[in-house]
Amino acid sequence: MSTPDTPPPAQPPQPARSGCLTAIMVIAGIIMLLPGLCSLVVGGIGLMSGGGIADGMILGIFAVTFLIALLGALLIRAATRR
Repeated sequence: MSTPDTPPPAQPPQPARSGCLTAIMVIAGIIMLLPGLCSLVVGGIGLMSGGGIADGMILGIFAVTFLIALLGALLIRAATRR
């Protein structure tokens, strides 16, 4: 009276993403990483020279550039995920 173990129905394959779209997404992601890299370099030079980065405007700029870099990293991850 028990039902035999039946496998779940196979899901249809997802359509493949265009290679051109993937390349554009990766290039855009790399471009978006550049402000974060620049911010790290400038911040590192500022800290090495003994200067501080306590100015609110500079911290805001650093936060925005790191956010852009994070979005770029997420875009690259999304492009290479499939």
